[in-house]
Amino acid sequence: MDDTIRGLEKIIQDYTPLFQPVSEEAWQYKSQPGKWSKKEILGHLIDSAQNNIRRFIVAQYEERPFIKYQQDEWVAISHYQNHDTKDLIELWVLINKHICIILKNTSPEKQQREVLTGELHSIAWLAKDYNKHLLHHLHQVLDMTPVAYP
Repeated sequence: MDDTIRGLEKIIQDYTPLFQPVSEEAWQYKSQPGKWSKKEILGHLIDSAQNNIRRFIVAQYEERPFIKYQQDEWVAISHYQNHDTKDLIELWVLINKHICIILKNTSPEKQQREVLTGELHSIAWLAKDYNKHLLHHLHQVLDMTPVAYP
């Protein structure tokens, strides 16, 4: 889990400055109706963080909790398109730092506890997958070489 936590810390450190040169027009732009803007993708990453925080915490005291969320509904209801971009970036940074703290304080025994998200996975597996998911979407937001994500 230490590598996963260090990986998340590095993602926060390396990618946050890359948001700066993205214009507000680029943050708002939708390539077509029904597609998310960069701002909404960042909002989706915030939603993902919130749901994973819940998984990482609840699985430590409940037996195999079922925690799944409807990503399109979360993005729509949160109205990320209308949020201040700087606030979204700050929230993304802070919520991911919070995840690092939670994971650092999760014992090796608790890291193996499982969560049902549609499939059954350990906290450790979900944390590692969370980083892959982040990189996939961050590369979309920043127009970087795509990172495959299942």
